Amino acid sequence: MDTDRATVPGQAVIHRCRTRSGDLITLLTERSGRRQLLVTAGDEDEPAAAITLDPDEADELADLLRRRSTADRLAHLERRVDALATGRDRP
Repeated sequence: MDTDRATVPGQAVIHRCRTRSGDLITLLTERSGRRQLLVTAGDEDEPAAAITLDPDEADELADLLRRRSTADRLAHLERRVDALATGRDRP
């Protein structure tokens, strides 16, 4: 995926992501933390969909898009720290 970043000074940050299939996903992050996700199919100029997300909704969606959730990664790190602290990580 090709991604570029631009700013609207004092207003927002814009990330544009072009997928391999040519679709454009634009993420507009406002100073308030609110985000708008705009999806443009193929060579169209206007977004086919605009989805507004509050910060907590954006966090939840980001967790879903990750390979492993934040909770799963944290649990893995806790197990690693415990193993290192008790010496169970040694060969």
